[in-house]
Amino acid sequence: MDFASFDAMLVIEVDGGQHALQKAEDHERDTWLVNQGFQVLRFWNNEVIGNIDGVVETIYRKLPTPSPKPLPPGEGSRCTGE
Repeated sequence: MDFASFDAMLVIEVDGGQHALQKAEDHERDTWLVNQGFQVLRFWNNEVIGNIDGVVETIYRKLPTPSPKPLPPGEGSRCTGE
C-alpha cells in the first residue's frame, strides 16, 4: 500500500512493472481492502509521471464531499424582521 486515508476510506497504489507478475496477490489484497470499506485506486508509475494532472483529478473525484458544519449557537446572520 502506497497511501491510505482512513478519513476518506481510500487506498492509492502506484504500481511498477513488478506488479504485472503479481496480479493475483494484488487482486487478493484489493478484495480484502474493499471488504473493509476502502476504495482502491491503482495507477502505473508511467501514468503518474506522464499524466499527474489526470491522476490527481481521478483521486480528487473519489474523495468524499465534506458536509458543511453547522454554525455554533448564536453565530451567523439573524433576521430582525425590520
